[in-house]
Amino acid sequence: MPLDIVVLQDVRKRFGDTEVLKGIDLVCRKGETTCIVGGSGAGKTTLLRLIVGLERATSGHIFVDGEDIVPMRERDLNRVRQKFGMVYQYAALLDSISVLDNVAFPLVEHTKLSPAERRARVVEKLRALGLDESVLEKFPAQLSGGMRKRVGLARALMLDPPIVIYDEPTSGLDPLTSRAVDELIDETRRGFGVTSLVITHDIASCFRIAEQAVLLNAGQIVARGRPEELAHGDNAVAREFIEKSLVDVDAITRQRRA
Repeated sequence: MPLDIVVLQDVRKRFGDTEVLKGIDLVCRKGETTCIVGGSGAGKTTLLRLIVGLERATSGHIFVDGEDIVPMRERDLNRVRQKFGMVYQYAALLDSISVLDNVAFPLVEHTKLSPAERRARVVEKLRALGLDESVLEKFPAQLSGGMRKRVGLARALMLDPPIVIYDEPTSGLDPLTSRAVDELIDETRRGFGVTSLVITHDIASCFRIAEQAVLLNAGQIVARGRPEELAHGDNAVAREFIEKSLVDVDAITRQRRA
C-alpha cells in the first residue's frame, strides 16, 4: 500500500484578522494523484504555498516525507523544498533564454555538474517527455502551448523530486490541449513514480487523473474521496459543485476505466 508523503494536521493560516485556512486535515499518498478543487477564494493557492514552505502556517503541522516543516528554520526548509517540483499555470519559462537553459536552471542552482553533464541530463528528461534535441536551442515563444508544458515539467523533474505540484495546469487551454496535459500528468506519475498534487478548478481534469479529490470551500475541506464518490455520495455541497461545472463526469469515469 502507498505510504503517506504529505500530511496536514489541523493547519490554520491567518492574515491579520482574516483566517484563510480553518483547520485543514489532508493526506497525500506516495505514487498517487490528489486534486484540490474549489472556486476562487477557496484558499487553494494559500494551501499550496504552505505545503511547499513559501508561507508559514499560523498553527498545525505539515509533514513532508515525515518531517514537520512548520517549525523549521529557513535552511532546513530550503532542503525540503527540493523534494517538490513545481509546474506553474503558464509553464513560467524565462522567455530570454533557450529551452536548454530553462530546463538546466535547477542543476545550475543546486549541483556542480559540468555544462556537458547538464546538457545530457536535460536531453534525457526531454526525451522521456516526448521531446528531442531539436528544441534545445529554441526559445519559449517558439514552442506550442503543449510543448511549453512539457518543457516546464522537464525543469520541475530535473532534481528528481518525489512530489510534483501542478498549479492550475489546464487553465486557459482548449479542451484538446487540456486532455493532453491530463495525460502528461498521468504518464509522469507512472513513468517517474512521483506523487502528484494538482491545484485546479477543472472538474473534468480532476475526474481524469485523481485518485483522491479534495473540495475546498471558504478555507475548509468540505468533501474528499475518489472523484466519483464526490459526484454521487451523500455530500450535497460536493454534488452541487460538480453539477454546476456542467461536466459529464460519468462519461469521463467510464473512459478512465476502459
